[in-house]
Amino acid sequence: MTGTAPVPFTADDYKARMDRAARQAADAGLAGVLVAPGPDLVWLTGYAPPAVTERLTLLVLAANREPVLVVPTLEAPDAEKATGAPALALRDWTDGKDPYALTAALLDDRGRFGVSDNAWALHLLGLQQALPKTSYVSLTEALPMLRAVKDAAELERLAAAGAAADAAFEEIRNVRFSGRRESEVAADLAALLRRFGHSQVDFTIVASGPNGANPHHEAGDRRIERGDMVVLDFGGLKDGYGSDTSRTVHVGEPTEEERRVHDLVREAQEAGFRAVRPGAACQDVDRAARAVIDGAGYGEYFIHRTGHGIGVTTHEPPYMIEGEERPLVPGMCFSVEPGVYLPGRFGVRIEDIVTVTEDGGRRLNDTERGMVIVD
Repeated sequence: MTGTAPVPFTADDYKARMDRAARQAADAGLAGVLVAPGPDLVWLTGYAPPAVTERLTLLVLAANREPVLVVPTLEAPDAEKATGAPALALRDWTDGKDPYALTAALLDDRGRFGVSDNAWALHLLGLQQALPKTSYVSLTEALPMLRAVKDAAELERLAAAGAAADAAFEEIRNVRFSGRRESEVAADLAALLRRFGHSQVDFTIVASGPNGANPHHEAGDRRIERGDMVVLDFGGLKDGYGSDTSRTVHVGEPTEEERRVHDLVREAQEAGFRAVRPGAACQDVDRAARAVIDGAGYGEYFIHRTGHGIGVTTHEPPYMIEGEERPLVPGMCFSVEPGVYLPGRFGVRIEDIVTVTEDGGRRLNDTERGMVIVD
């Protein structure tokens, strides 16, 4: 099952995104935005240059100016084919020329600019040398909500990615766990995600028994045993948009305590989901889930935030964490994933991706959240 192909984004879609970024930059008091290769560039233009290159590629956005993509001449033909290319101007440079002088001519020589987080220090230092009176701030700090509110087409892709991850879980719950290494089950999960349409697998956490108390455990050589709780957390990209879901299964019948902790986390996850509504603060989701776990006496074992945003990357703003007072807006998408981690014993995490609707929230994952028994 790979599903039907999504409706492609158009040049107008990318133009609207670039215009939004330029407006938000101006509203934040910035002279513009500088975007290096990575998720932001793909989201803004549809262009993904070669994964490994030391040559400067940079999108320059500023209010009331035409977007410009600075690109090496040898890569210009591919940039011209990007869907968003008609909405911007290309400025190419050849080896042996100074790309920083070319870029500097496009910038306010005393401006403060937002820079995408994955820009190379080499290139930022080159710009600073060319324009010593400019200053820079990370894009996540300056415009954290730039990609946070998804349009209908983006929501459709996120929903399809979530459904594909759900299909992978429905398959993996029927494989044999007992006697197999965590790494073997993780490989099964990765293969299932690809079978159901993922082009990229970002993580397949399989944390059995005491390893489940480590939220970011890397699947290893431990053999899964009967009586183990097993945390499964997996996701990646399908048609350019992310999936991320967690379920905790048990090999054979659980103890009374294991079932009680699992039920507690399920209740906390439900409370976090019910807190999702327009106008609520991001921290309200965290508070709702955490209150349930605190109330049961397990608060010290809930050791991470309740959620993170998702879109063209599997982790991005907004974050569901105490102190984040930013209001929820329809179209935001993020995880709700409380957990309890008992050192040396076991862990439980239950995670869904949720999108904010006009009157509440909608889950993009819908597999069984109760205790699932596996062999």
